[in-house]
Amino acid sequence: MLVYFWGFLYRKYVRFWLKWILRLLTGKCELQRLLDGSKAGAQRTLSIGNEVLRNAVRVEEAEVEKCVRDVMKEKKIGQKDTGFKTNLHISLLQISGYKTLYLSVENLRKVPYDSDNEEHEEQLIQLWNLLMPHENLKARISKQWCDIGFQGDDPKTDFRGMGLLGLVNLVYFSKHYTEEARQILSHSNHPQLGYSYAIVGINLTEMAYSLLRSGALKSHLYNVVAGLPQMEHFHQFYCYLVYEFDKFWFEEEPESIMHFNQYREKFHDKIKGLLLDCNMVLTLQN
Repeated sequence: MLVYFWGFLYRKYVRFWLKWILRLLTGKCELQRLLDGSKAGAQRTLSIGNEVLRNAVRVEEAEVEKCVRDVMKEKKIGQKDTGFKTNLHISLLQISGYKTLYLSVENLRKVPYDSDNEEHEEQLIQLWNLLMPHENLKARISKQWCDIGFQGDDPKTDFRGMGLLGLVNLVYFSKHYTEEARQILSHSNHPQLGYSYAIVGINLTEMAYSLLRSGALKSHLYNVVAGLPQMEHFHQFYCYLVYEFDKFWFEEEPESIMHFNQYREKFHDKIKGLLLDCNMVLTLQN
């Protein structure tokens, strides 16, 4: 009861007067103090108050500059405070850009794999050539697809859950980290600890997507780019997941592939725990 009463007093009266006194002493409003006193990246952007945050979510990239001016006018912050202006501009770009990135990822996920689409087919063949450069694919419909971890003789059926996003992720990792991708494919053929490389890769696409959708990736992305997060940054995070999951799987030494979901969730919890650190950056380069 006493705690509730004190909380009510603080929200209703004490906080207002505390902010007023601090502004009188420092000459800065609460938002200025937060941005000036926070480390660049997630720590700074996540410190922005709810009111500014709500407005920023609705702001498009072209409107960020106007939003910054409006905030400075409302908070009575002089235009000469260029440091505040720059910091707020970056933070608002990150916030609005996160939403834009999610929409881009979601739109790609909603595109079903279409075997009649030439571009889709070219990407699928590119995946094979990147992973199996010394073995020709004898036919489009072939049991050979199982050699890189698809379930059957036509990979298109495995992309149903994540749509084209699953394929784009697999190709990106194989193209930009070819040596690592081939090494992990080799690991996946281990006689005791092996797993289906492509199927697991698509499963990790779902993990990356769900972390983005839930907002868990904000700290990572805000630390990675001082501005608008791009699709490239999402792909890079996916690459980190694939590389780290392979290490995790062999460190854990599961009894069999039948326990995949159990270890997948354990890995998922590990990544979510890492992302709670507002200074965290999870990239393969690290």
